[in-house]
Order: sequence, then C-alpha cells, then structure tokens
Amino acid sequence: MTDICDANKFKHRFRGYFPVVIDVETAGFNAKTDALLEIAVTMLKMNSDGVIELDKTLHFHIEPFEGANLEPEALAFNGIDPTNPLRGAVDEKVAFLEIFKEVKKAQKAADCHRSIIVAHNAAFDLGFVNQAIERNNLKRSPFHPFASFDTATLAGLAIGHTVLAKACKMAGIDFDNIEAHSALYDTERTAELFCHIVNRWKALGGWPLISADAENTETE
Repeated sequence: MTDICDANKFKHRFRGYFPVVIDVETAGFNAKTDALLEIAVTMLKMNSDGVIELDKTLHFHIEPFEGANLEPEALAFNGIDPTNPLRGAVDEKVAFLEIFKEVKKAQKAADCHRSIIVAHNAAFDLGFVNQAIERNNLKRSPFHPFASFDTATLAGLAIGHTVLAKACKMAGIDFDNIEAHSALYDTERTAELFCHIVNRWKALGGWPLISADAENTETE
C-alpha cells in the first residue's frame, strides 16, 4: 500500500500508469474502414499536493489513409471537410510519431512505466488509435493496448450523468456546444472533467489510501 507521505507522486496514483486524455474525430464508426480525421492529446501533471491538472496539449488534423471510407453523415455531424487544404492535415504516421515522442517524454518525467488512454466513451477512441498504430506498423507505442479510463463511466458514478456536455456543466466546467466536436476542444474538456473527478475523490478522503499499519501507527 502506498505510504501517505509518498502518495502525491503520479507514479503511485494509477499503479504506474500515466493518464493521457485523447479525443478523435472520424469519418464514421468503424475503426478499420473509416478515416481518422483529427486527434488531440492532453497530458496531465500532478502538483505537490497531489492535485492533477492539465499540462501540454497536442493537436493534429489527419489526412485520410489510402482507401479510407468517408461517411457523409459523420462529416455533416463533425463539420470536417477532408478535402479542405486549409486544414493543414498531416499523415497519420507523422502525427502519431510526434504524439509518441511527447507522451514518452512526459511519462518518463512522471516516473511512470506506461501510458493509459483517458477518453469519453473510451472504447471508441482507443479503437481508432489502435487501428492507426497497426495500419502504420508503429512500434513501441506508449499506450496500453486495451486498458483505458472512460470518463463517461466515471462521470456517471461521480456526477450522475454520462453525456460530456452535461457532465461538464454539472461539474462547474464551462462547455460550449458550438465548439464541441472539435478534437482539441473535446479533449481539453474531457481532461478537465477527469481532473475534477479524481481531485474531488481526493478531497472527499478517498486518496491517498492509508495502509492498516499506517493507521495503527497514527492511533498509537
């Protein structure tokens, strides 16, 4: 069990995992066939009081991979025009190599052994990330291949709502529905929500966990 005096270090908070908040915008729901069009990644940090907060965010517009399916309904929903040259889109591999580099740097600085994806309805984002990694034959990904933290589930437990916009508002986090469905905006709001839930749990006395031996020592 983590000692209370050593608990306020990121490496102890999530069993050595470094949480990285991710949101993707896509051209459909099928990770194998539909294009990944946008990705944003927010890394977190922990202060000396054990409170987590937003740190650095990366954001990329992505060129559809060769042969990718583009569902008109999905493009109408997220408002992305994949053919617009002003997007400044880059190849998937370029984006992911930069993400890997920055995440590994932050992970090492936090003294964590691996990164874990945090996302709202995380299975969706994780599926597209894993497919892009496989499609581009990328090695040594910092991310756990199947474990994740889902803020929809966490918000349902801690706040009582699973929709990102409503959960944020209930948590006192500003949310602009006009800005929503941009990977950059949604990632940072998801990161704020995750930090709110984790920090609230700490404020309520749920962290750090104190071992039975430590409790006995304090009462003697």
